[in-house]
Amino acid sequence: MTNICSDDLASSKHFYTTLFDFSISFESDWFIHLITLDNKYELGIIDRNNEIVPKDSQTNPNGFYITFVVENTDTIYQIVQESGFECVSEPTDTFYGQRRLLLKDPDGTLVDVSSPIKNFKF
Repeated sequence: MTNICSDDLASSKHFYTTLFDFSISFESDWFIHLITLDNKYELGIIDRNNEIVPKDSQTNPNGFYITFVVENTDTIYQIVQESGFECVSEPTDTFYGQRRLLLKDPDGTLVDVSSPIKNFKF
């Protein structure tokens, strides 16, 4: 499970539940637990200023990104456009066989949304 530090739990919840296959498993005023509909993957969203988050980790994210592998990146991109989420890079085909879309979540975390290119050969 990965935890995302957030300044606005509601906006982060909206971002991840709108774009990905997450439902809300638990919700409080300082933490939201999301889980995929098949119960295989979990994502936590925590108030970055909560006392359990170390002070050094309460700043904006830097030096990492989260990747979600989806069936169709272009479908996610359409939802991004309709929802007004921040797009860093429109879907493009990569040299390593993925179609990749880069987003920023409401707190600035870089989110890579990728889908395999069918019949791709190196």
